[in-house]
Amino acid sequence: MALTNIILRRSQGHFLWRPLLPLPSFHHLHFPLFFSSSTSSNSIPFPPIATPHDDLSDFEPKPESEPPGISKHDSTDLTDLQSFIQHLSTAKSLSSSPNQALSLLNSSSGVEISKELVCRAMWEVRKDWELALVAFRWGEECVVDYPWAWHFIIQVVCKKERFDLAWVLVRRMYRNGILTQRAVIIIMEWYAATNQAEKAIKTFYIMDRFKLNADTETFRSLLQALCKNKNIEEAEELLLTNQKIFPLTSENFNIILNGWCNIMPDMLEAKRIWREMSNYCIRPDGTSYSHMIRCFSREGSLFDSLRLYDEMKKKGWSPPLEVYNSLIYVLTKENCLKEAKNIFERICEYGLNPNVESYNSMIHPLCENQEFEDARALMEEMTVKGVIPNYETFHAFINQGSIEETLKILRKMKENECGPRGSTFLILLEKYFSSNEPGNAMKIWFEMKKYQIEPDRSHYMALVKGLVKYGWVPKAIDYYNEMKSKGCVADPPLEKMFKAFLLNNKEHWRGVGWNFALLREKPQFHTNRS
Repeated sequence: MALTNIILRRSQGHFLWRPLLPLPSFHHLHFPLFFSSSTSSNSIPFPPIATPHDDLSDFEPKPESEPPGISKHDSTDLTDLQSFIQHLSTAKSLSSSPNQALSLLNSSSGVEISKELVCRAMWEVRKDWELALVAFRWGEECVVDYPWAWHFIIQVVCKKERFDLAWVLVRRMYRNGILTQRAVIIIMEWYAATNQAEKAIKTFYIMDRFKLNADTETFRSLLQALCKNKNIEEAEELLLTNQKIFPLTSENFNIILNGWCNIMPDMLEAKRIWREMSNYCIRPDGTSYSHMIRCFSREGSLFDSLRLYDEMKKKGWSPPLEVYNSLIYVLTKENCLKEAKNIFERICEYGLNPNVESYNSMIHPLCENQEFEDARALMEEMTVKGVIPNYETFHAFINQGSIEETLKILRKMKENECGPRGSTFLILLEKYFSSNEPGNAMKIWFEMKKYQIEPDRSHYMALVKGLVKYGWVPKAIDYYNEMKSKGCVADPPLEKMFKAFLLNNKEHWRGVGWNFALLREKPQFHTNRS
């Protein structure tokens, strides 16, 4: 988006100059168990999961680190932990409401609760957000002054898009005088991760209402969250319209530049941001050059990559390892293998050690050029030198081989404890559907279960669209229904197409049509969001 467009949008009132997000209203939230000292006798069902962002993968905000406390080698501590979790699970399974679950826990538990035990239990059951929330409330007195516990449970509920509960937790921290910047930043980051950029920005603007300082670091956290989740235009607009409060710097511009260079690679936009920096008299630093060199190398622009590399050194910036990795990639991609190997020697001369990304930068283009023998030899070399292959190393081979070779590589990844991941199977689904091999795509789908990979919306969408492409519409509807039953967001074009198909084939697909109609009439997930 050009600067002139930003100014035009600004003049038309499309940008929110001041925060429009009111302070969250908490009196209407039906959750007395976790946020009230009194126990209500009303039966309140466990709140439903909003949407299943169980695998945000590349765009998931940085999770809280594992809590300290319970030793994995102390059998006494582990026994207490297992007992604690068992009590939680039993209470939830026997209860029809959170209040009842807490009553059962208070009346039957013989476990001595501690801060370490509560935090470790929350960590262990983190995939069941309701159970984690029960654990938090049960041991709240032990963790009331422990920020990690609050930050973690806020992150757990935000991951399920229960922002209403997250705001209640924030309000409770505020009343107790323990509210931190981190707690609000987590909400801000998760709004961005769930494609709610406007709410992420508004959250930043209301921090002062909680007497929190919306400082430069917090501002950069917001810019990074927006760019990380592909809301780069919104991040740029935010940067330019707040320059009186947060002066334009190379550090801030680099966040936007990184968005166009690495997150949503767009050479034209990256060049435009480079020019904008010059227009605002902002001198590019080493990070700026690193982003641009990586972008040029990805595009296969060998001349521009080398030109910027020389310019970077002339201006006194020492190229980091990632710059050399980018040069290795573009040289290999352009069949300059000898020169790429020379870069390896330079890396060592400059006191840098080639890492797994250095080898991947050669292995990937070699595989793309069908030079598998050289790629395998390089993989053996890296292993001998003590550089452990990662899942990206295997992805280079897995995207090129036959189905038999693919299955072997999956097993090898498992043996090396570097996958396969959800992204691995997504690559394979798209590969086999695009190469007219729907049968192999279905093999890969069933192979996922063997590796205990839970498919997310992206997997289902790749499968459903692939099945539709090859005329397997009834089967596609089955998987689409399964996807929605797990709380995944619907796809309007598919909904429209499936509805038309079912109406035109009522007599042939009565069973499928009935299931689809039921699903449409009775949505399984209802949310109360802020």
